Amino acid sequence: MSSVQILVVEDESDIVELLKFNLEREGYRVESALTGELGLTMARKLLPDLILLDIMLPERGGMDVCRELKADKYTRAIPVIMMTARSEEADIVSGLEVGADDYITKPFSPRVLVARVRAALRRQEVNAEEGDAFIKAGDITIDAGRHEVKAAGIRIDLTPTEFQLLTVLARRPGWVFSRNQLMDEVRGGEVITTDRAVDVQVVGLRKKLGDYGTYIETVRGVGYKYREI
Repeated sequence: MSSVQILVVEDESDIVELLKFNLEREGYRVESALTGELGLTMARKLLPDLILLDIMLPERGGMDVCRELKADKYTRAIPVIMMTARSEEADIVSGLEVGADDYITKPFSPRVLVARVRAALRRQEVNAEEGDAFIKAGDITIDAGRHEVKAAGIRIDLTPTEFQLLTVLARRPGWVFSRNQLMDEVRGGEVITTDRAVDVQVVGLRKKLGDYGTYIETVRGVGYKYREI
């Protein structure tokens, strides 16, 4: 049995059982919670390696749970994959805005779900393996080992996706990335997303960087680049 632990926060017991069956078959340890409030409590207690979080939950909705997880220094780095029966772009964007690292719409193929889980866990492993990787780009420094970003010496709290997006751009100043290239880099090439979702992540990242958000430049009709400094 793998040491990797996954927390499933879902109120439909049949879906919980389906997820547990497929994830445990892959060797993962699975815990579950049927309400948002219990899911939040268990996440803080267990500190799982990954959370599968439904949007529509009793007591407290998935968006609210995700927002709280990403605001907590002890849980903010845990990858969150949001599950929703809605496929509208607005719901996907909303999930990304509150810090979700990925999303999957119901009904979903168990094989696709497992692939998304593997991709999210692999991204975490890559961050850990980089260990002492350190990037300095202008007044912004990125410490991959500590998962820490500072702007002029002031720490900036980023979601895992924002952190990876900034790292990809800052590692190659002046290099223009299309939106598809950015999401391939950030999400391992296994997720289909929208241009709007990429733009939302960049807007959020720029806002958190404050005056240094101008380091990330829009290349009209193409995508984004990190300004050469």
